[in-house]
Amino acid sequence: MWLAPGMDITDAILSRRTHKSFGPEPVDRAVVEELFDLARWAPNHRMTEPWRFRVLGPETFGRLVAPKPEEAEKLGRAPTLVVASVTQTGDDYQDREDLLATGCAVYIVLLAAHARGLASFWRTPALFETAEAQAVLGFEDRERFVGLINLGIPVDSPVAKQRKPVGEFASFLP
Repeated sequence: MWLAPGMDITDAILSRRTHKSFGPEPVDRAVVEELFDLARWAPNHRMTEPWRFRVLGPETFGRLVAPKPEEAEKLGRAPTLVVASVTQTGDDYQDREDLLATGCAVYIVLLAAHARGLASFWRTPALFETAEAQAVLGFEDRERFVGLINLGIPVDSPVAKQRKPVGEFASFLP
């Protein structure tokens, strides 16, 4: 595994951006597998490892957008598309923990992709919430969509958006 020269975790967090434009080349499968290998280290109570990642091939992508072809261009703007989902147990407490753990796993994918010089974008298109799309993807009965991860080579450098100061969202209680 390689990282951009001099990049540490603080650099990765502060410099990662959401990209909406990508070069045409797909991300090498070995690199995608490295990202997933790192994602499995996300914190998860009881070691449930509830996340699932599906890399979309052209045939599956075509089946997904067939009912709404007008969405194909926007959904397919990145050459590598990964559907992230979470398996659920039916226990509200465990399901919440597993959903949050999966969110952490997705963020690890985003940070690790950035550290490798890749562009990424975490989206939650409504199409993936439909029973039809989930059937195409082979979701299990208790599996929920978490996000569509767009990956590819960056073609631009998005500017950082302003963030609220810590004092507006954090409290230190006595």
